[in-house]
Amino acid sequence: MPTNPIPLFASRTSVEQVEEGTILAPKFDDKGVIPCITQHAKTNEVLMFAFMNEEALRLTIENGLAHYWSRSREKLWKKGETSGMFQHLEDILIDDDQDCIIIKVQLTAPDAGG
Repeated sequence: MPTNPIPLFASRTSVEQVEEGTILAPKFDDKGVIPCITQHAKTNEVLMFAFMNEEALRLTIENGLAHYWSRSREKLWKKGETSGMFQHLEDILIDDDQDCIIIKVQLTAPDAGG
């Protein structure tokens, strides 16, 4: 498995770095997750609220499909794997202190079968 020599997320070193800088340094809570609001990219309709852990956020950024951390199942969850309604990343936003994410997605219509 290839490794990325440059970490995707920076360490949080100061308020200025986090709030005024241009480096992605998300603040995961003590359970290792960050809240994520998912909106439809064209309508801005809120589709869901979920959590991401570091791996889910990294995978979402790297492959353009929304991934979340299921706290109830305690596992990574690629949205659409079961339903076929994948969420394709269009934009990602983070608030000024980097402790909440908003992603804007386009949806893949589920396969009607047949």
